[in-house]
Amino acid sequence: MTQSEKVELSGHVLDSGMLSRTLDDILELGGDYLIERFDVGKRPEDDSYARITITAPDEVTLQSITQRLQTHGVNLVDPGEAVIKPVEQDGVFPIDFYSSTNLDTEVRVGERWIRVGNPEMDCGLVVDEAAGTVRTVPVSDVRVGERVVCGAQGVRVILPPKEQADDSVFEFMNSVVSSEKPQALQVKQIAQHMRDVKAAGERILWVCGPAVVHTGAAPAMSALIDAGYVDVLFAGNALATHDIESAIYGTSLGVDLSKGSGVDHGHEHHIRAINQVRHHGSIAGAVEAGLIKTGVMAQMVRNNKPFVLVGSVRDDGPLPDVYTDVIEGQRAMRGELGGVGYAIMVATMLHAIATGNLLPAKIPLVCVDINPATVTKLSDRGSAQATGVVTDIGLFMEQLAQELVPGYSAI
Repeated sequence: MTQSEKVELSGHVLDSGMLSRTLDDILELGGDYLIERFDVGKRPEDDSYARITITAPDEVTLQSITQRLQTHGVNLVDPGEAVIKPVEQDGVFPIDFYSSTNLDTEVRVGERWIRVGNPEMDCGLVVDEAAGTVRTVPVSDVRVGERVVCGAQGVRVILPPKEQADDSVFEFMNSVVSSEKPQALQVKQIAQHMRDVKAAGERILWVCGPAVVHTGAAPAMSALIDAGYVDVLFAGNALATHDIESAIYGTSLGVDLSKGSGVDHGHEHHIRAINQVRHHGSIAGAVEAGLIKTGVMAQMVRNNKPFVLVGSVRDDGPLPDVYTDVIEGQRAMRGELGGVGYAIMVATMLHAIATGNLLPAKIPLVCVDINPATVTKLSDRGSAQATGVVTDIGLFMEQLAQELVPGYSAI
């Protein structure tokens, strides 16, 4: 028997592509639609509004469509109350659980709309009716007895407001990712946004790959750490390893960073650096012992700034601080997101996508990479707030340090 539901969308539904994505998704998932009402805003700052009736061959298909549409900010006209079911097996949601988005979300429990405390994509919504709270929980962490929202009933999402051209420091990056952009202007605007975030008392999260060291940008990043513009760092074993290799041996991947040429037995340096740190038990222990005197990791330790290093199957060593269980690593990353108001991702595709999956959509993030595909993939994986700078990492970091750190000059 055919099932139907009415949904509505408002905002900049035409210029954002929201309406076309909505209609495409309905058809792609096996449904059909009728646009009942469509009010088009007359001026650029005006919102548009559309009401659509969706039809589907069965309830399962209809639920699939309505949940997909909520990733675009499309809500049910009459959301009703949330359907809440108990978890019957650790690490397993009920079969029809609501899969969360990274948008601000509210759940109707009884007569109350409760705001989800930590929006994150691809999680379940766990309701604590006694406490009056709803939180996102990854499937690996859900436990028997917890109560989870199922289906799209009683759930609504809230799109972040569209920033106007006169106010948005990122308006210059709203077009397709391209290297043909005024980089000096990009860096100045990113630097100003970082100043504003710090002035508001929020934290800046950096997500970095080993190219920060390979390109000679570690001194610039160290200066930014000292100046207070790096509050937390996410990375893998490689960034920390080559940063420490550079501090001990002056090389990165066996290449002399002062000359740009390989050195005898340089290929051994990274594993010897790892071995020495393991002898001291931790990166902090190696810094305190005087083994590591310079570099990104040394400055993070000296400034008492947290870092989370999550490894991969190809890691050498790894360093003793590296999480080798990726689920534990995810938990550690989530634990450092409190108070983050801005994220900057530099030369790392996998860690950028992983972090983007954890961040609420309201937290702006910038992805910097020489490869435009990195930024595109980040956006395609659901981090629609991602904006991109396509450039050499070393030059970008030097320019940013010059903007933010008084008296800084490249060494």
